[in-house]
Amino acid sequence: MKYLFPYIYERYLAKQIYATFGFILFALVALFLFFDILSELGSVKGQYTLPLALLHVLLKAPSRISEIIPIAGLIGSIYVFAMLASQSEFTILRIAGLDIKRGLTTLAKISLPLIVLTLIMSEWLGPYTENLSDQIRMKALGSTYSSQFKTGIWVKDRLRDEDGSGPIRPGVRYVNVGKIAQDNEIKDIRIYEFDDAYRLLSIRSAASGRFDQSGTWVLDDVTETRFKETKQSDPLNPVYSAQTITHPIVSLSSEVTPQILSVLLVSPEKMSIFSLGRFISHLTENKQDTQRHSIAFWKKVIYPFTIFVMLTLALPFAYLKARAGGVGLKVFGGIMLGMSFQLFNSLFSNVGLLGSWPTLLTALIPPLAYFILALIGLRWVSKT
Repeated sequence: MKYLFPYIYERYLAKQIYATFGFILFALVALFLFFDILSELGSVKGQYTLPLALLHVLLKAPSRISEIIPIAGLIGSIYVFAMLASQSEFTILRIAGLDIKRGLTTLAKISLPLIVLTLIMSEWLGPYTENLSDQIRMKALGSTYSSQFKTGIWVKDRLRDEDGSGPIRPGVRYVNVGKIAQDNEIKDIRIYEFDDAYRLLSIRSAASGRFDQSGTWVLDDVTETRFKETKQSDPLNPVYSAQTITHPIVSLSSEVTPQILSVLLVSPEKMSIFSLGRFISHLTENKQDTQRHSIAFWKKVIYPFTIFVMLTLALPFAYLKARAGGVGLKVFGGIMLGMSFQLFNSLFSNVGLLGSWPTLLTALIPPLAYFILALIGLRWVSKT
């Protein structure tokens, strides 16, 4: 800690902020988990017992922590700075030479461990425990994933040879999956293949399928209908013939993996940066819209650094005199400030999505606007 905070006042501020941050984070996470448990009680039945429901909710705690860390940092730092101001400790620090520039540098150092904690929770531990939590719930309830569409999940894929396992050729394949069960098993599959002129080549339907170790889909009870154009003298009046074949098992090479299918069932905001980047590449290769996932990607990249923005927003409260309001009032103001940031951030993302604004700009403007607001506040209170 001495290497990160070489000055005594830095270690003192860091110790105070971390202690208050930990207490507030624990209180907020416990509160949210309590409400999650209450909402989950209605699903407790059969093999899905109360202990499993509690385990399901507790495994979602890392995701909750990553969402709450910036707000906990804001509230905790406001409380610390308000207490320092009320006891004239911050005034002493200012007399000793702690100016705005040094204060911002200190806050940047204090935010580094919190940024690392956020990255661990949001990029590694959170997605892992979230997936494990869903698997526990699915296994106990015997349920399956399904999308928001009544027809299931639709995915665009590259076309291959007639046997489905050859090299990629001109055309497109659309895969429709009705349900995703446990252990990467899919059900109610329909596959539509078109040539480069968007003429229908074949329709496949399968009762179920699974992804094997070789990276191919093994489909069971497959019914395949192939369409072929017969040569006619009149090209404007083509005639097609159809042939229907049934197969007990069909192996199908595809770029659509279980990971891509599971991504479609998860909101982009809950995905990791790595998963978002891989899925954006898949959408780009298939010439599909990436706006929503690109905004989520840049928000995930920028999000850990909003902790520094939150700490900067709290710094002006240290310059306010004790007579300017009690500690409780300042903490309440910090809570309102944090809620306004969350609302503005979400609203701006939706506006950027509707307006097709540049994704990086859409993700960057809210934290940048609040950082500028913090600097304006610092400049104003430092002169009063």
